[in-house]
Amino acid sequence: METRRLGRLGHQSSVLIYGGAALGAVTQDVADRSIDEALAAGVNHFDAAASYGEAELRLGARMDDLRGRVFLATKTGDREGPAARRSIEASLERLRTDRVDLLQLHAIGDLAELDRATAPGGALEAAVAAQEEGLVGAVGITGHGPDAAATHLEALRRYPFATVLTPLNPVLWREASFRSAWDALVAEVRRQDVGLMTIKTVSRRSWPDAVTGEPLDPQPFATWYEPMSDPAQIRAAVSWALAHEEVTGIPTPGDVRLLGDLVAAEADRQDPAEAEAQLLGLEHYSTPFAAMPA
Repeated sequence: METRRLGRLGHQSSVLIYGGAALGAVTQDVADRSIDEALAAGVNHFDAAASYGEAELRLGARMDDLRGRVFLATKTGDREGPAARRSIEASLERLRTDRVDLLQLHAIGDLAELDRATAPGGALEAAVAAQEEGLVGAVGITGHGPDAAATHLEALRRYPFATVLTPLNPVLWREASFRSAWDALVAEVRRQDVGLMTIKTVSRRSWPDAVTGEPLDPQPFATWYEPMSDPAQIRAAVSWALAHEEVTGIPTPGDVRLLGDLVAAEADRQDPAEAEAQLLGLEHYSTPFAAMPA
């Protein structure tokens, strides 16, 4: 599998990053098979979060095998410093490690959330303190929503985050305001040598029955958005995203059943212009942020 340099951190990360959300509600046996599938494919960057159900526990059960082989990232969704500190310590305990390579401030998709996390006594202070103590190797930021790129640009103006995880796909790209914000973010990412990762690569749309802020009814996949499930569509989506040279990698979606199709897509990419035309011709292809469930 192709690897790309994760900005100034220097790690050669696989272009497919294991999305730990897929392990949030599966058994250890299912998790083990999925982890082994990823490792066999050459995935060397695993990404979890405190809020991903039992994902950290599932990875922690494999940590003796994993720790020397992968770049390990997790996230805290807390905004206040003391709560973020507790979250970081709990993540380390669940992951059965004394250090993660990357701790990300999670789900910061607008300026109000950024203000909370970067305020005096906020989560950023706790993350930096943990880094100074050697509990985390670097501090990054993630976020969803139509304002994520602009928010992450402002975040980089406030603090030199080592990585950014922000959404990108062709249906978002065709919106002029999104594209302008993305271009501005990329310019700053390059200036600071930040590792840029993208999410929602294989998102097709919001689930038809989703209501913003409300719990999601059971759906065919364990993702909060409706993913692409056709291998040809997944190949097009992965091909298009990885054609962006500024992108270090893309996390795999939050369902273990989709991993194999993304691995196959990475190994057999198509022309990005053809991929984009194919995807934009999909019925009901739309932003996943139209309705974001709780």
